[in-house]
Amino acid sequence: MAKKRSSKAQPISVVTGAAGFLGSHLTDYLLARGHKVVGIDNFVTGSVDNIAHLGGTPDFKFIQQDVTEFIFLDMPVDYVWHFASPASPIDYLELPIQTLKVGSLGTHKALGLAKEKGARFLIASTSEIYGDPLVHPQTEDYWGNVNTIGPRGCYDESKRFAEALTMAYHREHGIDTKIVRIFNTYGPRMRINDGRVVPAFISQALTNKPVTMFGKGTQTRSFCYCSDLIEGIYRLMMSNTNLPVNIGNPRELTMLQFAQEIIKATKSKSRIVHKPLPQDDPKQRKPDITRAKTLLKWTPKVELAEGLVRTIAYFRKKI
Repeated sequence: MAKKRSSKAQPISVVTGAAGFLGSHLTDYLLARGHKVVGIDNFVTGSVDNIAHLGGTPDFKFIQQDVTEFIFLDMPVDYVWHFASPASPIDYLELPIQTLKVGSLGTHKALGLAKEKGARFLIASTSEIYGDPLVHPQTEDYWGNVNTIGPRGCYDESKRFAEALTMAYHREHGIDTKIVRIFNTYGPRMRINDGRVVPAFISQALTNKPVTMFGKGTQTRSFCYCSDLIEGIYRLMMSNTNLPVNIGNPRELTMLQFAQEIIKATKSKSRIVHKPLPQDDPKQRKPDITRAKTLLKWTPKVELAEGLVRTIAYFRKKI
């Protein structure tokens, strides 16, 4: 497909979900790399606070829009980064239909924009496409173990569909597409009440409230700091591969260990209380990042202790 590249040397990127946790960090990263960025968000789960610092930035333009509607831009576009989606259990349990629509219709509209402009396209997929995995650690060639009709199905299946649609556009229309499977990520700009474990544990610990542990706390997760993740995603967009790539930190912790790390880091008086495990909650999460190491020369650099210091400092200001 012929590229309709911007006439000047400055690359132009479109970021859907630009006011979200990861979308806003990606926007900052792209601006620092010299990109002109068009951010799109409808603020269903994103926050204007995440992009307020970009007000008056000449290379940043913001459009408030639902990406399930037609995206019209009267300018060249070089890269489309599709990050729009609710991304935490509390969001997609409250917004199941919107979650399915942004993963399906939103991906369709974002791919349509990439096709029209001859742009490269990247879909922010997720480790949730592996479901409650029967393979550990998870490699990109594992097809997953997902309950399609369970409460998490709206998110898992919307992302699985988004990957399938992305590959269909790659094969049918020759679009240069990228699929990143994002594992647990943390850092500043996460919402305190978004239901994910990092903001939940930190906010509880900072206020000396009981830290809520679902199940016995033996389930595992692997946490990647946001700056490492964004670096990996950028490298993927600029790479020659069209294969899905896991981006995450392979250091695996039980939830009990993670809660203890946060209580220690916050010098909290909180105690840990146990509640029933939610339905279909994955028992294990650990990325195999061999493909990222090999194809992208990427590995995470920020240690958990360092990342927690930065994240806790952010939440102290919010509480």
